[in-house]
Amino acid sequence: MFNSFSHSIPLAERLRPNNLSEFIGQKKLVGEGRVLRRSIEAGQVHSMIFWGPPGVGKTTLAQIIAEHMNLPFFHLSAIESGVKDVRLVIEKARLAGKALLFIDEIHRFNKGQQDSLLGAVEKGIVVLIGATTENPSFEVIGALLSRCQVYVLEAFTEEELREIVNRAIAKDEWLKSQNVEIEEWDALMRLSDGDGRRILNLLELVVQNIKGSRKIINNELVQNIVQQKMALYDKTGEQHYDIISAFIKSIRGSDPNAAIYYLARMIEGGEDPKFIARRMVILASEDIGNANPNALLLATSCFQAVNLIGYPESRIILSQVVAYLASSAKSNSAVMAIDKAQALVRETGDLSVPFSIRNAPTKLMKNMDYGKNYAYAHSFEGNFAVMEFLPEKIKNTRIYEPGNNASEEKLRIYLRNCWKDKYGY
Repeated sequence: MFNSFSHSIPLAERLRPNNLSEFIGQKKLVGEGRVLRRSIEAGQVHSMIFWGPPGVGKTTLAQIIAEHMNLPFFHLSAIESGVKDVRLVIEKARLAGKALLFIDEIHRFNKGQQDSLLGAVEKGIVVLIGATTENPSFEVIGALLSRCQVYVLEAFTEEELREIVNRAIAKDEWLKSQNVEIEEWDALMRLSDGDGRRILNLLELVVQNIKGSRKIINNELVQNIVQQKMALYDKTGEQHYDIISAFIKSIRGSDPNAAIYYLARMIEGGEDPKFIARRMVILASEDIGNANPNALLLATSCFQAVNLIGYPESRIILSQVVAYLASSAKSNSAVMAIDKAQALVRETGDLSVPFSIRNAPTKLMKNMDYGKNYAYAHSFEGNFAVMEFLPEKIKNTRIYEPGNNASEEKLRIYLRNCWKDKYGY
């Protein structure tokens, strides 16, 4: 018989691996002979940041490292912890000689909270492992980031997810007693979306809601149970990505009603306002651009404002800017232009800059004709002079194409007056 007490612990927690031989996934980091595995096995682990989506083994890997190095393990959540909690752990680590401090969602720590870690990390009192789903370049202060190695963790493959489920069915006492059989996998795979913890939670939820001595799992059954039982918004799982996708697409599609609805879904679900605002800054250039340059200014101001204010007041700022962005004219000309330019650079390589527009800070350079025949635009009528700026091999290549909107039509007219014979605007 299975232990009823152990069954009260979530399946994902009951099956958490204790060592690298049990750990599934992240073969690029902890596979045989890989960089992180070599460090762990050599006992030379440094402070690090694990960057990756939810449910890919960040916490588990931190616990395995602590166990392998025989270090006290302290786990803080950045949502619930502050400087006082960090200092308490550091003091305990100092008394123990050294400890491993794992901070989940470290991107939610503000600058002051992150600063409180610097001394202990620098002195080696703690081995810091921070876990984040956000780009650490934006969310972790430079001083702390420079003291940590960043490792990118990837979502589980379908093969790895199957291995996780099959191991659970084979090893967990409660699951073994339920006579579970997976008849179809598609729904489990789609709903878990590469998240190992989520697929185990789904498995447990489905098995608990099937009557009878045999639990045969198929796609229709999984879908029906999930629709009945799952929460409206899970900010660490699939819903996180579905809702933000719907939010962005609604703004891009000029529907402020839908955009503000999905904004409300995220706010009610406790989504980080900085995450929402940062995506709006990106969208302001990607989808609006020069059709309305004020969009980027307003989105950037929104990001700065929510950083200062936070919930609940920042919901009003977010709503204002969402309504503005969704109601604005749209253009993706900036994206198209930089995509075309980067493709051109990759195709043509390191082309020589024309001598006429090279800088000539020394006499030698001037003697080599650096800057010769450069036409200073402001010295000419209309502040414009015809000359060649692109490398010879790609001269006359039109990269920027103004969008079909009133603002960019003005840009097109100006460019046509300047470059009609060269670029054909």
